[in-house]
Amino acid sequence: QVQLVESGGGLVQAGGSLRLSCAASGRTFSSSVMGWFRQGPGKEREFVAAISSSGFATYYADSVKSRFTISRDNNKNTVYLQMNSLKPEDTAVYYCAAKRAPLLVKFDYTDWGQGTQVTVSS
Repeated sequence: QVQLVESGGGLVQAGGSLRLSCAASGRTFSSSVMGWFRQGPGKEREFVAAISSSGFATYYADSVKSRFTISRDNNKNTVYLQMNSLKPEDTAVYYCAAKRAPLLVKFDYTDWGQGTQVTVSS
């Protein structure tokens, strides 16, 4: 099991940038696929991005491709989400998640953080 704590959320103007961090504890981080999800007001939770355990493979939702970048540092047990060119529709609670199963396109995550709020003003 992996314990996850997100940070870095906040209020930003449209067109701005934020970097989210997710600190993980537990011995399985370096062998876990990590993902970011978000849930906007009145919406269901949706996939944002995923990264393989090694960091060599990534996968993005079409809505964030070319604007967001997921990365990880296995020495620091941390995964990041760099968000650029933010839009008001990116406003959501962002969640970090982990899983052992290797496929990035499957959303069978087993461990979740508590979330961090991102608000983008127009």
